[in-house]
Amino acid sequence: MIGTIVNVVAILVGGSLGLLFRTKIPERMFKIVFQAIGIFTLYLGLSMALKASELLLMVFSLVLGALLGEFLRLEERVDNGSQFIKRKIGSSDAHFSTAFVSSFMLFCLGAMTILGSMEEGMGKEPTLLLTKSMMDGFSSVALAAVMGVGVLFSVIPLLIYQGGLTLLAALFGGLIPEAIITEIAGVGGVLIIGLGLNILEIKKIKVLNMLPALVVEALLCYLFVS
Repeated sequence: MIGTIVNVVAILVGGSLGLLFRTKIPERMFKIVFQAIGIFTLYLGLSMALKASELLLMVFSLVLGALLGEFLRLEERVDNGSQFIKRKIGSSDAHFSTAFVSSFMLFCLGAMTILGSMEEGMGKEPTLLLTKSMMDGFSSVALAAVMGVGVLFSVIPLLIYQGGLTLLAALFGGLIPEAIITEIAGVGGVLIIGLGLNILEIKKIKVLNMLPALVVEALLCYLFVS
């Protein structure tokens, strides 16, 4: 899991630099930068979602995944976890949970995460994850400067999620066609659009409760696409 470890280190280094800049940014600048990140998030999600072609499966995946996530209360559990970490480190940052969740989803829901994890898990050079690490490192500078220390702690779920995908790829990677990966990434794009709406405070959407849609999409695609 060299690619994932490098990714974690890049985010920690970039996020730490961002925290140094945070004290030098006037309060009035936070809002506009936050909005810029939100708009870019919408664009990123839209560009990913448009690559998917199995729209009916996407709708079913989102609905079933959202119901499952709501039943499991994923967002509530993750928020409680982030609050636990916040108390343990003695942080008073009001944006800690937002930074924690938003950063994790931005770092982990892209196609590069899935493809890169499969690449490394199947024994190839982790080129995609190393490229992603560089991109995430630069992104974490801006995110931490605006959102705060929660960005650094987003590496905890990233390590579990991305590392888990790498291990799964080592076991089953050869069984997953690239077409299915594109469809899964498309669902991830829709979730990122929801994240963008949250960041822009247009509408509060329980995006974390929809995360099971990725698993549902993989199963449906395996049944009906492959």
